[in-house]
Amino acid sequence: MKAKLILENGEVLHGKSFGHVEKTVGELVFTTSMTGYQEVLTDPSYYGQIVVMTYPLVGNYGLNLDDDQSRGAKVKGFIVKEDAKLPNNFRCEISLKGYLKENKIMGIKGIDTRYLTKIIRDNGAMKAIITTEDLLQDEIESIFANSTNNEAVKNVSRKEIMKIEGKNEKIAILDLGIKQNIINSFVKRGCEVTVFPVTTSKEEIDKYNPDAIFLSNGPGDPRDIPEIIEMTRKFIEEKKTVIGICLGHQIVALSLGGEVSKMKFGHRGSNHPVKDIDRNKIFISSQNHGYVVTKVPSILRESHINLNDNTNEGMKSINTDEYKIMTVQFHPEASPGPEETAYIFDEFLSLIRK
Repeated sequence: MKAKLILENGEVLHGKSFGHVEKTVGELVFTTSMTGYQEVLTDPSYYGQIVVMTYPLVGNYGLNLDDDQSRGAKVKGFIVKEDAKLPNNFRCEISLKGYLKENKIMGIKGIDTRYLTKIIRDNGAMKAIITTEDLLQDEIESIFANSTNNEAVKNVSRKEIMKIEGKNEKIAILDLGIKQNIINSFVKRGCEVTVFPVTTSKEEIDKYNPDAIFLSNGPGDPRDIPEIIEMTRKFIEEKKTVIGICLGHQIVALSLGGEVSKMKFGHRGSNHPVKDIDRNKIFISSQNHGYVVTKVPSILRESHINLNDNTNEGMKSINTDEYKIMTVQFHPEASPGPEETAYIFDEFLSLIRK
């Protein structure tokens, strides 16, 4: 079925629908990952967004039930140049088209995704509509005007507390839209993990008496959840060990008087070079964020930088005897992407043990 991609800047691209067919609207972003589309589809950080895959052929190895990073797809729409008709992999349980249909995600194919990526790079992230309908201009304007993502974190956070037993450090995870492999990374290291919904009070988390508070990744603007920023500030005032990834990294910065701003088109993909300042080494990282820390708080120091644009990628306490804080903007758990920054989880635990 013929479909249209209507951009907020007025441009319209034509393709064919696949998967579920239902008009959808969201923020248009791109990822440079060549593989890992299942992890992209199920990453809660993409909630409210229409994702463009820059790699031209997507779906060639299908999808399975084991690699989801959350329960079901979280994107609002999915754009590819070409979808593989006959996926081939021994782990394949469902095709990309079938997965999108099952999860009610509107897809569009036949789009020149490299041209579309250039539009986003030149103009910045913008809203877009995928539809098979002929919409009037006032209808388009109304859809864009009424499209918001302010409740993103609350919509993707779990509703109940989940506990996984372990013999080592007790980690209290605040679920802001956590990826499954972050949980797996702590569990693999023997940690006792308790995952709390975003609506959990500080008093409830305190009852658990954790060795560290972990602030997870998640979608949207960190300033949309001021109550979590305030809770984090209180944990730090009480000299609790605080660690975080992605959105959690930004929240820690804001809780201490740092600053965060929206990026033009963000960092999304599995090939971003990051320099670890302490190790004086460069690592290739997996990333998915549209906001960045632009001012590091005075009690913290910059620990990692992005070598593509020199933006901040990590922070650590200047004096670990006084404050135990460590956060990174990139995704050391990968899924998808390179696993060479997984050492960050070991550094988290080393900080707790100091």
